[in-house]
Amino acid sequence: MKAFDIAFKDMVRSYRSAMALVFMFILPLMVTGLFYFMFGNIARTGEFTLPRTKVIIANMDRGGPKFQVNPKNIPGGKTAKTMGELIVRILQSDEFSDLIQVSLAADPAAARSAVDNQEAQVAILIPEDFSKKYADQNEQAEIQFYQDPTQTIGPSVMHAIMNRFMDGMSGIKIAVKVFLDEADPKDYSLTPQLVDQYLKDSLAQSDNLEGDLLDVRAPASAPQSKAAATRNLLLSMISPIMAGMMVFYAFYTGTSTAQSILREEEERTLPRLFSTPTPQATILIGKLLSVFLTVSVQVVVLITAAHFIFGIQWGEALPMALAAAGLIVCASSFGIFVMSIVRDTKQAGTMFGGVLTLTGMLGMIPVFAGNSASAARMADTVSLLVPQGWAIRGFLQAMNGREPLSAVAITALALLAWAAVFFIVGVLRFNRRYA
Repeated sequence: MKAFDIAFKDMVRSYRSAMALVFMFILPLMVTGLFYFMFGNIARTGEFTLPRTKVIIANMDRGGPKFQVNPKNIPGGKTAKTMGELIVRILQSDEFSDLIQVSLAADPAAARSAVDNQEAQVAILIPEDFSKKYADQNEQAEIQFYQDPTQTIGPSVMHAIMNRFMDGMSGIKIAVKVFLDEADPKDYSLTPQLVDQYLKDSLAQSDNLEGDLLDVRAPASAPQSKAAATRNLLLSMISPIMAGMMVFYAFYTGTSTAQSILREEEERTLPRLFSTPTPQATILIGKLLSVFLTVSVQVVVLITAAHFIFGIQWGEALPMALAAAGLIVCASSFGIFVMSIVRDTKQAGTMFGGVLTLTGMLGMIPVFAGNSASAARMADTVSLLVPQGWAIRGFLQAMNGREPLSAVAITALALLAWAAVFFIVGVLRFNRRYA
């Protein structure tokens, strides 16, 4: 009970500081608000639009299953006779006209040359045996993707489209393979013919071919109004920023609150407290508990305020709780660790200006990373070198909604591992200092 009394006293002292309240609550919300109004204008005016990506296709596919179907969305009203032709016709459909501008090349060399000369951003190279390998359960059909290295957004969009298409076609092939593995081999010995028939049946049942294979359209339940679309775009922009601001200033609060130990040491109140009948371990526990409780209040208030002020959806309750708990424990332990290695409040100020800023900015790299896949991977790798990066990753996973709970749990466990190291080192150093 005495430890809680000490913790409560330190919390009250923290909340009486106007500067502390600004850094805890005002700045994270204010910075997010600035981005909210800036991106809100972009979303409303429609200035945030992607230019059409110039794509050149060299379709050399010469054999494989014959598709005796004529889906309504295939341009020209002709039947696609090979897998390569099917891909070309899908990419030429009206559904993609706002995203890509398709042209054809006579051979792969011409397609690559067009990209090298910046006449196109992406070249899709379909080999001669693409359909044949697709129909063979023991082969892997591949498409070559050639892009302009100076471009990022356009090739990334095209890469995502092609990945979705290949995933859809792989699903059909896997289904056939599973069927063959379980069926009597005496009845199903001609794999190419069986794949051909399966494809014909599957495609003939579809009135919207690329909708099934690529899944690029919004679901029927998605909001269709312009206001709703603008709102969703705006939230997708500012939600990661709010998460980054909360993580950045939570680590600041953890370090600032732990600084009370050094402040009381310089004011000579801590030595007098040690001279009382209260055990020294109880006093230190109370000091450390105040850090955890202060950061907990800050995170809960910011999550709640951001939801009601900006409409940010933090995701399902359990993933969000795991991410928040990991942040609270790690930020608090980090503050204890930092204060244990500095001698006075002057050195602590240097930590605020240097270490916290550097590690915080490294952790926030994924929030402001570019659109290219390589840049995103690089940003994710660099950010995970610091605990702030793991904390931001946890919130992004929770807000994503498509990440499994196990992924968020792994991130939370990583944060707990960081926290355990910080806490153990910090407590040992404080015990040694005041022994």
